[in-house]
Amino acid sequence: MAPRPQARHAAHAAHAPDDANEDRPHVVVIGGGFGGLTATQALAKAPVRVTLLDRTNHHTFQPLLYQIATAGLSPADIAQPIRAIVHKQHNVSVLLAEAVKIDLDAREVHLDDGAALRWDFLIVACGAETSYFGHDEWQEVAPGLKSIPDAVAIRTRVLVAFELAEREENAAMREELLSFVVIGGGPTGVEMAGALAELSKFVLDRDFRRIDPAATKVRLLEAGPRILPTFPDDLAASAVTQLHELGVEVRAGARVTSIEPGRVHLGGEALPASVVVWAAGVRAQPLTATLGVPVDKSGRVFIEPDLSVPGHPNAFVIGDAAHLDGPDGQPLPGVSPVAMQQARWAAKIIRKTLAGEERRPFHYVDKGSLATIGRSRAIAMVDRMHLSGLVAWLVWLLVHIFYLIGFKNRIVVMITWAWSYLTYGRGARLVVGEPTGHMRELLGMGPSQSIPAAPVGAGPTGAGSEPGHAMAHEANDGTSQTDGKRRVQA
Repeated sequence: MAPRPQARHAAHAAHAPDDANEDRPHVVVIGGGFGGLTATQALAKAPVRVTLLDRTNHHTFQPLLYQIATAGLSPADIAQPIRAIVHKQHNVSVLLAEAVKIDLDAREVHLDDGAALRWDFLIVACGAETSYFGHDEWQEVAPGLKSIPDAVAIRTRVLVAFELAEREENAAMREELLSFVVIGGGPTGVEMAGALAELSKFVLDRDFRRIDPAATKVRLLEAGPRILPTFPDDLAASAVTQLHELGVEVRAGARVTSIEPGRVHLGGEALPASVVVWAAGVRAQPLTATLGVPVDKSGRVFIEPDLSVPGHPNAFVIGDAAHLDGPDGQPLPGVSPVAMQQARWAAKIIRKTLAGEERRPFHYVDKGSLATIGRSRAIAMVDRMHLSGLVAWLVWLLVHIFYLIGFKNRIVVMITWAWSYLTYGRGARLVVGEPTGHMRELLGMGPSQSIPAAPVGAGPTGAGSEPGHAMAHEANDGTSQTDGKRRVQA
């Protein structure tokens, strides 16, 4: 039975913003990622009114984007509407808008529709975007992995590569279609390479008649001397071993000089690659440049020890948008625990300022680092403990489930992962977006030498196929779009 109009009105009134909040200091929070959302929640009991704005209407659990890109999860599994997350916090208003300029002197945030928000306190948590180090022309051929649209686009390219290979008669072209390259040996690149290898060898091997997906070549390229440079040597070496067990070719000291459809160039060497994933670097969002204060080469704002902008004590920059050196003299990493701790500290400074109390500098507490490589494969650094293999993977699993927002998300992801672990099944194998004709051109494939479809009941033919392969049906999959923060640590 539908609730009576009076009941509906009462329920709405219970969650409506308190009019008395209008006389309170106004805090504007830019960004609904880990940093912005945590700052907003930390101000729940503060005597302020908060406006949280983001260019999407939902928060994305960005550390699991690679699971979307490799068909392990659906977008809705790792995203939650921002309004639903803060709906019980009566001093918060949510705006679907994009900040395009910040005027520190006038204390205004200018939006993409021409409107402006006045603020008494400002928290900039706009996050980062993919950096191609001056080669933005590579973006179309080698997408990054910073948002759900990125992940869905990569998933489409990967699945289309297998579909085109199934139809391809030319053996050399078929081999090129089944060649993937991941550029960047940080945690994102390692996770992506491992997941692609697992998808090829243990998930899709039952889905095709004419090709053997297990023959797919996955290469992980790192320009530096080794992968995972922020991890200890022994854990990085363990990661290489585990990647090799999955069949991933790891190449350190491999500096990419150019990328074109179907090819990644390392100086005079050209690697075939129908799918290229860029995981080599990030930079702050362009919004930070509008602050008119010094920034580093990645666009991050040099901030004061209390996280405020130099000369503007009521404006704070946190997370990927901020440059603050740690005890070792190196900038704090762009990971979600840094953003979340900074968010809570900025909220605390705002409360102290309103109470007339002294400010103190921020200190980051490093609880460890995690990176997953595949099923029962991971590395973890927790305090002084170095873990690898199944134990590290279980730690990684529990930490990621803990940080997921929303009880429903946690249950769904736990069930999905449990099923995938037991069966190697991935149900989110949907091709969406670009038509296959355009995809063929984008993947760098020439004119097709395709095979006519096999008649119903015909057995497998062609090199690499195995008896008993059958085309798999694919599960329904929701889609959404968001930006978010990259990486969860222990």
